[in-house]
Amino acid sequence: MNEIAATPAAGSVRAIVRVELAVDASLASERLAAYVRDIVHPGMHVSVVSIAENPRVLTPQLSFIDAALDAARDELRCDARDALGRASGIVSTSGADVDARLIDLSREGGVVADALVADALACHADLLAVGAGQRRGMLRWTDASVSRQVTRDAHCSMLIVPEDFERDNAGPLTRIMFALDGSAASLYAMRFALPLASAQTGLLAAYVVDRAVRLVDIAPTAMLENAYIAEGERALGHAATIFARYPNSARTALLSTRLINDDVAHALVREAVRAGAELLVVGTHGRRGLSGWLLGSVARRVARLSHVPVLLVRPPVN
Repeated sequence: MNEIAATPAAGSVRAIVRVELAVDASLASERLAAYVRDIVHPGMHVSVVSIAENPRVLTPQLSFIDAALDAARDELRCDARDALGRASGIVSTSGADVDARLIDLSREGGVVADALVADALACHADLLAVGAGQRRGMLRWTDASVSRQVTRDAHCSMLIVPEDFERDNAGPLTRIMFALDGSAASLYAMRFALPLASAQTGLLAAYVVDRAVRLVDIAPTAMLENAYIAEGERALGHAATIFARYPNSARTALLSTRLINDDVAHALVREAVRAGAELLVVGTHGRRGLSGWLLGSVARRVARLSHVPVLLVRPPVN
């Protein structure tokens, strides 16, 4: 079992036990499956899901004769089954329990985003893993209408692995970066994701001081910056206390945006690349106020910008 997963952490945090892995026929899905294989372990359950879309919905401008429509449906189902077989074979080497299922929208109706959200809810998934940039088959994550709806509506946390991300070596992640904003939600996200690390994984907690000048700022820039720095130091102090419970090499970083043409999302993505992180953890419901930037829009912006896998952590609803 993952060494760090067995180390207790303070407070009640939902354990990652059930993972839903959404795949299609693309190479991106195979890379996604390999990534999931490297972060799950025995005792976890992975449900591999592929969706065969309805050809009549995919191309509503075309008229099909029955034979052509049946052939298109069969091809989509065949692609989905092949994707399930490849992904299941990859993930099964992790030692986690694995099952696979096909969702046929020609029979069940609906659209991809709704089907994924509903299926993750039905199987009580703690984490929904998808690939970003899958341009064929069922997961067109470059289509903002799909990605926005899933990230908005999914009841669980989401792992998004970019199409162009490929690890140099299989095995435990080399470094995980945690984005903090001074909120309890961002600390929850950090503790939620820690079991995905091994004892050899480097840990980095980062807080971004937003120095960019905006016309809407009503307080003096220097006053705001000093307040951000103070809050950042407090947040990183909490992170260091949590890190002290683990055997890993760990550090904290107080970052800042550039004065112009920059924002928190870009600063986080730059640091993740610079630090060699293989996972960037972001909470999705930080508090509003001084630095409550871990709110849906910024978290999703990080996911869109990042070339590093992003874990969007949704805290439990009280």
